[in-house]
Amino acid sequence: MTDTVKKKIPLKEGFWKISSEADGKPQLIGSKCKSCGEVFFPKKEKNWCIHCNKTDLEEITLSRKGKIVTFSVVLQQPGGGFYKGDVPYSYGCVKLDDGLIIETLFSADDLDSLKVGMDVELVIEKLYQDEDGNEVETFKFQPLS
Repeated sequence: MTDTVKKKIPLKEGFWKISSEADGKPQLIGSKCKSCGEVFFPKKEKNWCIHCNKTDLEEITLSRKGKIVTFSVVLQQPGGGFYKGDVPYSYGCVKLDDGLIIETLFSADDLDSLKVGMDVELVIEKLYQDEDGNEVETFKFQPLS
């Protein structure tokens, strides 16, 4: 019997890329309006700025580091079947070093160690295993040591 090779697939294409500019580490992909400077994550697929209504957006990579603004530890599987990862897990907001605040999951060995104001860094990790045995990955932020 042969083992099948499991694929690593992103939860959603286009959230991040592995960047040579960041020494092969992941970077989130956003959009920036050339007219008003508004920054968005995830990247706006329709090239339309909801701030100034112009269609003049450029793709940018966002900072890999930031600080925890707020978070919550979730102890029960949410209803509705949309979240397929393990529980407990932590979810909240990070203010990236370039100023944008994004919603994210957190990665920590001890969820009780998370603190508002803590420095964190982007990582890509397994969220769950799909019915075909593939690892579905997502972005998270983990505390910097």
